[in-house]
Amino acid sequence: MIAINKIKGRLAEKSLTQGDVAKAWKCATPTVSQKLNGKRPMNLDEAEILGKLLELDDKEYYEFFLSS
Repeated sequence: MIAINKIKGRLAEKSLTQGDVAKAWKCATPTVSQKLNGKRPMNLDEAEILGKLLELDDKEYYEFFLSS
């Protein structure tokens, strides 16, 4: 299960917007919104890009994307 609140919190800490994520993912901002709100699934490539954008270490990556 993806920890959406942790992702949103880290985005805020890094002063990143959904537009920044959209640019990194090469998609539209509404797509990012849908994925960050659990309305559409996030694929592994997107999780990896987002992890790099958020500067997550291995433990944080697990906590944000893999723990349930």
